[in-house]
Amino acid sequence: MPDVLALDAIVKRILQARVYDVAIESPLEPARLLSRRLKNTVLIKREDLQPVFSFKLRGAFNKIVKLSDNDRAKGVICASAGNHAQGVALAAKTLGIKGVIVMPQTTPDIKVNAVRALGGQVVLHGDSYDDAFAHAQTLMSEKGYTFVHPFDDPEIIAGQGTVAVEILRQHQGAIDAIFVPVGGGGLMAGVAAYIKYVRPSVRVIAVEAEDSACLAAAMKAGKRVTLDQVGLFADGVAVKQIGKHTFDIAKVCIDEVITCSTDEMCAAIKDIFDECRCISEPAGALSLAGLKKYVQRDGVQGQTLIAINSGANMNFDRLRHIAERTEVGEGREAVLAVTIPEQAGAFKAFCQAIGKRNVTEFNYRFSDSSEAHVFVGLTVRNGAEERAELVAGLQRKGYAVLDLSDDEMAKLHTRHLVGGHAGLADERLFRFEFPERPGALMAFLTQLGTQWNISLFHYRNHGAAYGRVLVGLQLGSRSLKELKSSLDAVGYPYSDESSNPAYQLFLR
Repeated sequence: MPDVLALDAIVKRILQARVYDVAIESPLEPARLLSRRLKNTVLIKREDLQPVFSFKLRGAFNKIVKLSDNDRAKGVICASAGNHAQGVALAAKTLGIKGVIVMPQTTPDIKVNAVRALGGQVVLHGDSYDDAFAHAQTLMSEKGYTFVHPFDDPEIIAGQGTVAVEILRQHQGAIDAIFVPVGGGGLMAGVAAYIKYVRPSVRVIAVEAEDSACLAAAMKAGKRVTLDQVGLFADGVAVKQIGKHTFDIAKVCIDEVITCSTDEMCAAIKDIFDECRCISEPAGALSLAGLKKYVQRDGVQGQTLIAINSGANMNFDRLRHIAERTEVGEGREAVLAVTIPEQAGAFKAFCQAIGKRNVTEFNYRFSDSSEAHVFVGLTVRNGAEERAELVAGLQRKGYAVLDLSDDEMAKLHTRHLVGGHAGLADERLFRFEFPERPGALMAFLTQLGTQWNISLFHYRNHGAAYGRVLVGLQLGSRSLKELKSSLDAVGYPYSDESSNPAYQLFLR
């Protein structure tokens, strides 16, 4: 049970927060299709309908409007490439003060133009958020601006907490759990503090992306930790360290933390589209992904569950990647590597073994005269359980089957590369994240040098800040240690995929 006295001051700030000069009271809408499917009452808090398509303007305005006249006259500054930037820009414009937004030079034009349209003075600096943040600190010292933190500030937390005030006013009946997306924790802290103070019996569940789970790591360690790196698919929650203020609140107000995969977020984006005909950003759909995982894990029925759709600032180019991953995330597609005899009639026999399932993908190219490795996608209806039955059924019929449904490299790259083996004994395979900016590939090649031969290269633009790249490099007469030393010097995050079974079957 949280310390009520400790929460009292936070809740007082929330009740005194000023947000409606710029924000709307977003609707709490029933998700009828999901409710029927999950056998629970599912409600979605539509923060994607805010004027900047995100909850972020609540905290930004509350922070700025509480500044002294002197501080407001000097102007405000923030570092952001996303929703916080738009929130600060709109708040500053509404209050008639100068708002400086420092953004990395790699920021997509759609976001830069959105901030400028809201009246923000955009300063493009550096290639990363860290570069932009450092430059914002420099400008703050030189010009006397007030820095508006994206999450770790009491007034920011209070502004975001107004979401919880609205939820309890809009649904006065029983609520079993509220699911909140977490990056730095501003929304989570505000919602959790208010809910636990007013309705302590309601479970507040934080939801993080698996590859940026800084709160889960902090909860486990009992203190804030800094992640070495974070995934960028859900860029709205891609934070390496939970905030100090927000973690203090989380420790006493959060019932549990659930983490979700990229595929689970993609499936939740589709669910929100099916319910509301709106396209959520990955971070916006994160809480619904957590809600679905919670229901599946615990088998709960007849409960009232609320997910906060925190935003809809989605780059259009990302939709193809999301659509591709949705069926796997929902457990409706099995991605398999199947070995069949290289002989006449083998394809037909395999299709008969599959039965009347819908084939979503079928990739094959001749490799040798004895056997063939087929990369196949098949529709399943009941997730992992049916997938396991499918694999077991094929194995009983004599097929060697490898389930690749959870293999990130297979889903990102291999399915687009199936085309025969190179037969290079000295090849090593690496998966990189490249910043999406002009010259990134040339910078990579320049830093790598000419001593390594590139034997495979696959890249797809997914509309994110970082591109996923698969690279094969030949060792020649040099050692693996030397190669990895060269890759470390390049500075891009990478992982060694040389032992990946999809590579061994289809590309080696």
